[in-house]
Amino acid sequence: MDLNKVSLIGNLANDPESKTLPSGQNLSLFRLATNYAWRDASTKEKKSRADFHQIVAWGHLAEIINIYLKKGSKVFLEGRVQNRNWVGKDGKKRYSTEIVASDLIMLGGGNRKDPKGDETAKEDVDVEEIQIEEEN
Repeated sequence: MDLNKVSLIGNLANDPESKTLPSGQNLSLFRLATNYAWRDASTKEKKSRADFHQIVAWGHLAEIINIYLKKGSKVFLEGRVQNRNWVGKDGKKRYSTEIVASDLIMLGGGNRKDPKGDETAKEDVDVEEIQIEEEN
């Protein structure tokens, strides 16, 4: 048995980018910032760092994200890790690791387009392999 599952709580690092593919499929792309804090063992100094995760959402979940979320929104999301590769316009092979979101809960705080309280969204993701244009 295999398992590919990711759970993250963080803030949107940018406004979601909405796309509709020629097939009519809705797509939402954004980066999610998560913070990690620890105490340095030798200096006892508190340290922290932020990691940024590329998030992809499809279908109805993408629509919800594009309507209600914006930069700074705090969310809990679950999904799976996906690795992609493609050949860029310059002819070089490019690689990307992203999280394909399947569940999302809007958490209080942060900036939301419509702050009515916590909302839950779930999307059963059954996505065909589609090439997403990357800007580099």
